Amino acid sequence: MTATPLFPRKTTRQIRVGKVAVGGDAPVIVQSMTITKTADVEGTLQQIYALAAAGCDIVRCTCNDIDAAEGLAQIVPRSPVPIIADIHHQYKMALAALEAGVHGLRLNPGNIRKPEHIKAVASEARDRQVPIRIGVNGGSLDPALYEKYGGLTADAMVESAQTEMRYFEEVGFDLIKISVKASNVPLMVEAYRKLSAITDHPLHLGVTEAGPLPGGLVKATAGIAALLLEGIGDTIRFSLTADPVEEARAGRQLLEALGLRERKNVDLIACPSCGRAEIDVIDVANRAQAAFADKKLPLQIAVMGCVVNGPGEAREADLGLAAGNKRGHLFVKGRNVAVVPESEMVEALVDWATYIHEHGVEAALQRVDTTIAEREAARDRSAALDEQGDDANNASAKIVEIRRTVES
Repeated sequence: MTATPLFPRKTTRQIRVGKVAVGGDAPVIVQSMTITKTADVEGTLQQIYALAAAGCDIVRCTCNDIDAAEGLAQIVPRSPVPIIADIHHQYKMALAALEAGVHGLRLNPGNIRKPEHIKAVASEARDRQVPIRIGVNGGSLDPALYEKYGGLTADAMVESAQTEMRYFEEVGFDLIKISVKASNVPLMVEAYRKLSAITDHPLHLGVTEAGPLPGGLVKATAGIAALLLEGIGDTIRFSLTADPVEEARAGRQLLEALGLRERKNVDLIACPSCGRAEIDVIDVANRAQAAFADKKLPLQIAVMGCVVNGPGEAREADLGLAAGNKRGHLFVKGRNVAVVPESEMVEALVDWATYIHEHGVEAALQRVDTTIAEREAARDRSAALDEQGDDANNASAKIVEIRRTVES
């Protein structure tokens, strides 16, 4: 099953960043940024390929000096995904990046403020049909806007974007996407809502400087997911203080969880464990996640710690495991197919998942005699109920006491 956004996705203008469509009816795309020196061509390409393998659709590289621009000229033709040049302060670096053949630019209106410089870049991008992201950032807003609004506000960030758009319009350039990022989640959400209400240009979502894991992941997800579920957003980036591959993975997983992108890898669901767990659920789930990390198996897999509720909770999964008597009961679409010892649980999940992906569910069910596995599962479930009782919480007696308390 896939999630449904709270609101229909807003229809925006569609642009193309190299071979990737952004906005309109295109899927929400994942972006990240390299942390290598762009002049290090081989090191940067290695990171770009790692990002692409993790689900990144577009990669941004800094272009802060001539060596970086020259590096981009070598990186662009060898990259598996479109490359965007990140530009700050020096507008001539944007012109150099365009000469290097990049597929897009990111300009920060907070530190490239001279109209003639902005228009020069926009004119060149127009002639080359290369899109530009207006990247407003709460940490580098034009000082004049800070003064006008008495600090960093959503209105100040939106006005920054509008001013940049007017410069672009003056030279007939409209291949635009926009971001209004802030490190404060409520402020970021407010700014994007206001921006979405006044423009149909595609929007790039992000919580800037979200920080290290796990807090940064929580902050970024809170802001990005809130907007995506309202139908706002065409591209996303998790700005984490971590390996950028973690950003790409997080972005891809978020879109898959929200039903906005087709699943490319395993969706592992697992119970939080409890006192009746028959195995170390946390250990098994972590080992399973590691085992599936690099396998392109678009399946939902459930790991449950007991056979009391496990089969029911895992019924909708493509493949599920419920533990009982220190062994695992494997389920394919709710049907028992095998019983394996605890030491072989992860290997069995990988084996069955691979088989299902290659041959389908029906073939997997025909692979074994499910009667034996179902009988073993029923036996273990019965043993668990006998041990804890059908009324493990002594609910009947509690109900009597509850009624006595209320009625007295």
